Amino acid sequence: MKKRSLAAATAASVLLGGILAGCSEGGQTDGGSSASPSGGESPKPITFTWMLANRSEGPVKQDWEIFKEIEKKTGVKIEFQGVDAAGATEKKNIMIATNTVTDFLEIGNHEGRTYGPENVFLNLKEYLDIAPNIKKFFDDNPEAKALATASDGGYYTIPRVESLPDSKGFDFAWLYRKDLADKYGLKPPTTVDEFYQFLKGFKQNDPNLIPLTFNVPLVGKEGAYGNFSRMFTGITGFIEQTPDDEQYTFAPYHKGFKDMLLFMNKLYAEKLLDTEYPLLTTDQFRARITGGKSAVTYTWKSNIENYAKIAQSAGIKDMDLDAFPLIAADGVKKYQFSRNKFGDVGLAISANVKDKKAAVKYLDFLIGEEGATYLSLGILDKSYKVVDGKKRYNEEFGFTPYTPLRRDYGVWYPGIATNFGIAREAWENGLDEKSKAVNIAYEKFIVPAPKAIAKTTEELELEKSKRANLDKYLEQRVTEFVVGKAPINDQTLKDLIDQSKKLGVDELLNMYNKAYKRTYGGN
Repeated sequence: MKKRSLAAATAASVLLGGILAGCSEGGQTDGGSSASPSGGESPKPITFTWMLANRSEGPVKQDWEIFKEIEKKTGVKIEFQGVDAAGATEKKNIMIATNTVTDFLEIGNHEGRTYGPENVFLNLKEYLDIAPNIKKFFDDNPEAKALATASDGGYYTIPRVESLPDSKGFDFAWLYRKDLADKYGLKPPTTVDEFYQFLKGFKQNDPNLIPLTFNVPLVGKEGAYGNFSRMFTGITGFIEQTPDDEQYTFAPYHKGFKDMLLFMNKLYAEKLLDTEYPLLTTDQFRARITGGKSAVTYTWKSNIENYAKIAQSAGIKDMDLDAFPLIAADGVKKYQFSRNKFGDVGLAISANVKDKKAAVKYLDFLIGEEGATYLSLGILDKSYKVVDGKKRYNEEFGFTPYTPLRRDYGVWYPGIATNFGIAREAWENGLDEKSKAVNIAYEKFIVPAPKAIAKTTEELELEKSKRANLDKYLEQRVTEFVVGKAPINDQTLKDLIDQSKKLGVDELLNMYNKAYKRTYGGN
């Protein structure tokens, strides 16, 4: 990459390797000064810009304490540009198209691979000699390296860490009304037939109760179709990797798919499955559980205490939620994917940032241990503490610590934090005993999530042109089968497969498998 010359500037060494603290061609300065470590007058700090979407937990703030602490360490001040979440993507796209992105910006990793070589984003690979943390990050994480590497060989993002190495962290579990199950003498299920009898038991004891309900989207991680597909075919959703051979496949190609449809249709016909499940909003789903209207669901495991507390405060004093382990049809593996190790997004630097070295050194600090601790945990004793050698968030932040942490501290804030794995580990360390028991019960079922694919522009276009229409068709057709609007037989299933082929399912499978093999060499 062509380097721009740096104007002569006063520089000073700062903590952790001396990020440039002087005013350079790229550093906007704020006119302030502070005492240097040696007692003299230090140069004015560099200021970088950073666009960030406001969150429902709280808007972007300029005075988050963690950034004041980071500024003391680095001599760098951040000027956040908070934008409404609804317009953030459009604004980002305009900035990319016009090459006017802020100095720091979270983008899709594919955007880094696409627009980095066009000099929209900085090639981090050219600065590894001054960025030991970035170098170590890519050396230690081949998956992240693959996601960040463009066709020219450059690294243009730092993919966000979602889960720590070798972690069996997961998000979802089967939850049920333990208070009602105990009252009615119902035992948690371990097989598909026991699951049916379990739901039937709730209905027999309370005809007004909705035994089973689900959140939307139907093919999402909490959705009905993804879960029942895994239960009967071993495939999570319609298109996904199998857990054993890393091959993408199509659930309707598996013989268990018909059994899945028949089972769900049976639940629906007997009103054991929420008859409004295809139409529920997330708020309506939550009201089903917290309002005591439904007994069983598959949802975020963190809701086990949160939903019960909401119900109790609303007058359902005996509400008690618990979890039961995964179940599967005979011959189908019981498993659940862990959280992804890396996300689809990553932190990037503008290629037009004037003080490139200072920007890279700042990013290097942020992904190092100290910087990542500030961004993901905050400040010791103020937002987190160490108990028995393990870091955890302070108790006053409750069951959903990310809400006050993001709002008041800028901690674990999407668009800023580079390591959600650290944050989630701290959250897990502070779970109550019941939630820890859920983790223990599910641990043997958790397998590593499929590694993300570094798709080319052409592959992304193929996916964009085919996947949404295919998913829409499948969701609609499966719903028709479940609610009894279409018969379930060999011919109707053949028709579903034939139409899926016309909509491009085999093209997508071929693309996913080839792209995965190209990205990871078949490993």
